[in-house]
Amino acid sequence: MLLSISLKNKWSVEQIVGYCKKNRIPMVGKTTIYNFIHQDKENGGELYKHTRHQLKHRSRALYTCKKKVEDKKSIEERPEVISQKTEFGHWEIDLIVGAGNKGAILTLVEMTTKMLFMRKLKEGKKAKSLADELIDMTLPYKNYIKTITADNGNEFSDFKRVEKKLNLQFFFAHPYSSWERGLSEHTNGLVRQYIPKNIDFKNITDKEIKEYQYKINNRPRKVLDFEKPKDLFYQKVI
Repeated sequence: MLLSISLKNKWSVEQIVGYCKKNRIPMVGKTTIYNFIHQDKENGGELYKHTRHQLKHRSRALYTCKKKVEDKKSIEERPEVISQKTEFGHWEIDLIVGAGNKGAILTLVEMTTKMLFMRKLKEGKKAKSLADELIDMTLPYKNYIKTITADNGNEFSDFKRVEKKLNLQFFFAHPYSSWERGLSEHTNGLVRQYIPKNIDFKNITDKEIKEYQYKINNRPRKVLDFEKPKDLFYQKVI
């Protein structure tokens, strides 16, 4: 009933899920809702007419989902304190992909200090090499990484090895729910100021990646009361 009323009032599926989560109203995830609407359409229903694009942009996604990451822990299992973003040591991870879907840059950002780590991946989105790079990049800070939250990309499927090596917990957001990793999305936008879309990553050096990382971490941020991420971060780890 809530779904039907919300759609007819022109709420997007994302708005429905987000509103329910914020107000502690039981609600399934976005993918489940879109599948339900699609099935309703096949059965002659008209819920799809109230979605923003009448499922035109969703039919492909419903039938070409990526292979599922096995034995993953859902973001729903994550301790509530992480969502409050008040406890140090919880991180979001993501990838920035180069032109033609070639090449990738790994981004890892801490929720309270907004500290960013970046690394160009030598073998792109391959899960094993990504895990190797992530472990190597963060091993000096393993005592300051309690959890990592990722999207559902297969590139993170070697997460169990990361958990074991770094002694942390890996959680996965719901499909098509980028707002659940809003910090990663925002931080990737900052990176794009230096590495615009449609740029060939093979021309970007590791030295440049470190330079961009430093510049972003050295910015005073309004969300931090105009403190710098690097200053706040190293106050915690020293």
